[in-house]
Amino acid sequence: MNEVVQAILDRRSCKKYKDKMLKREDIEEIIHAGLFAASGMGKQGAIIVAITNKEVRDQLSKMNAEIMHANIDPFYGAPVVLVVLRDKNVATSIYDGSLVMGNMMLAASAKGIGSCWIHRAKEEFDSIEGKALLKKIGVEGEYEGVGHCILGYPDGPLHGVVERKANRVYWVD
Repeated sequence: MNEVVQAILDRRSCKKYKDKMLKREDIEEIIHAGLFAASGMGKQGAIIVAITNKEVRDQLSKMNAEIMHANIDPFYGAPVVLVVLRDKNVATSIYDGSLVMGNMMLAASAKGIGSCWIHRAKEEFDSIEGKALLKKIGVEGEYEGVGHCILGYPDGPLHGVVERKANRVYWVD
């Protein structure tokens, strides 16, 4: 089987991470893969905010948990959060951002790094606190959250394959 297809079939979400920072070059390689995701009309309507600063990571975790009305770490202890934002002025940017997320999760898996897509980025960055954080970081423009790609070294085995639902393909020959 083709190694790209095999990587797609092998990727799993990681929900328990070691307390160890990833190497900068590994994070950069994963981001690079995300930047090469397909985009509508080549407009590349998604950006990535790479967070390795523990204080900012914990701030985002708290914001995310508050949206869920829960007192947990929605990032499962992952030390790296790659926030994907979409340019509201690019019609296809929500899809572009989703492809960026997928590419980054596949790249992480290929390197033996755990990842998981965490939602609620839209709500986080629609908030006053989220907009202030983007401004502080230097992100300007009309952006909306697509998702968080959390990264880290898995702490234990990842779950096996979940059985695929039947009757999800319709052929028209």
